[in-house]
Amino acid sequence: MWDPRQYLNFADERSRPFFDLAGRIGAASPGYVVDLGCGPGQLTASLAARWPEATVLGIDSSAEMIRAARAAAYRDGDHRGRLSFAVGDVRDFKAERPVDVIISNAVLQWVPEHLDLLPRWAGYLASGGWLAFQLPGNFDQPSHAVLRELARSDTWRDRLAGVALNRQAGDPEIYLDLLIRAGLVVDAWETTYLHVLHGPDPVTEWYRGTGLRPVLAVLAPAEAEEFVQQYGDQMRAAYPAAPYGTVLPFRRVFVVARKPGGPAR
Repeated sequence: MWDPRQYLNFADERSRPFFDLAGRIGAASPGYVVDLGCGPGQLTASLAARWPEATVLGIDSSAEMIRAARAAAYRDGDHRGRLSFAVGDVRDFKAERPVDVIISNAVLQWVPEHLDLLPRWAGYLASGGWLAFQLPGNFDQPSHAVLRELARSDTWRDRLAGVALNRQAGDPEIYLDLLIRAGLVVDAWETTYLHVLHGPDPVTEWYRGTGLRPVLAVLAPAEAEEFVQQYGDQMRAAYPAAPYGTVLPFRRVFVVARKPGGPAR
C-alpha cells in the first residue's frame, strides 16, 4: 500500500514534527532505541547519529518501507551495525529487553485502539526511559472531511466498503491523563504548522502519500485516478493557491513522557 517515493515528496515538511518531537527527548546516552512505524527510515537513522552508542531498531508494517530503509542504511553504512529495520505491526511489538527510548512518529492515527496500546509501551521502558509520539489532529479539516464524504458517496460507497481511513489524534489532555495514570511524567501539547506547498495540486499530492493510500490500494488504476481527480477538484477549492504557494494548515498532537527513576538516559 505504501510508496516510499511518494511519501518522501514532502520530506522536509513531514520531518519537521519528528525533529520537534525528538528534540524534547532528554535522553543523554540511551543504549536501546526503538522507532515504531519508522517508514522509509531516514529519520530513524538520525536517531542513530544523535546517539552514537545506541542500538536503534526501526519497525514498520510496510515491507516496501522497510526495503527502502534497509537500502538507505546500506548506502549510508556509517552506523556499524547499530541500526536495523524489521517488518512488524506496531500493535504486536513486544520489547525483548527494557527500552531507553520509544518513539513513534505519525503512526498511531492508523491504530484505532492506540489508547490501549500506549500503557503497554510505557511498561516496556527502562527506568528513566522515554516515550515520545506525535500524530495528526486535523480530522475536521477539508483534507479529511472531503475524503470521508467521497468514500461514503453513492459513487464510491460499495467499492470502498470496509476501507479503514485513519482515525487521527485525541486531544493532548487525553494522552496526558492516560500516561500520568501509567506512572510517567508527561509533557503534552499541540502545534498547527502552516506548510507552504508548491506545484499545481500539492495538497492532493501530499495526501497521495498518506491519507489516500487505503483508497488507492483497493481501487483499480483507472478508478483510483478518477477518485483522485474528484478529491483534487475539492482540494484546489478548499486550499486555493497564492502567488507564493498553497498553504496547508496541519495540526499535530505531541506527547513526550519519562518513566521516573534511574538516570535520564
